[in-house]
Amino acid sequence: MARKRNRAKKLSGKAADFVARERVCRVATASAEGQPHLVPVCHVLAGGKLYIGSGDEGAKVRNLKANPKITVTVDLYSDHWGSLKGVMIQGRAKLIERGPAFHRAKRKLYAKYPQYAKEAALSPSDSVMIEVTPTHVYAWGLE
Repeated sequence: MARKRNRAKKLSGKAADFVARERVCRVATASAEGQPHLVPVCHVLAGGKLYIGSGDEGAKVRNLKANPKITVTVDLYSDHWGSLKGVMIQGRAKLIERGPAFHRAKRKLYAKYPQYAKEAALSPSDSVMIEVTPTHVYAWGLE
């Protein structure tokens, strides 16, 4: 039986603007055994894909090596629930550990977060860039 592949979904319009502008997102991965892992991270949007830096020893990377499915949520909470905003991206992750694509993504991430670059100069921690290709995009409150 042939497996149906999820095709890439373009992250565009208000959802892309919101994701690009916001400073923190939450990344969910699952281990090979199905154990969920959720963590806040810094991100950058480039070319319709999301990029996240990570050390190569962490749970995110370990999980993505076993299961490349990933979910990312960028949201803003408000006590006035009519003002809640967010974007959830489900997709496939690719681990980039070296080469021109690694350095491009890292430069873009550090340009958005100058303090990240300063910290990395003292203690380099981003040995892997996670590239997220969206397959499903859900948005709320962006009207």
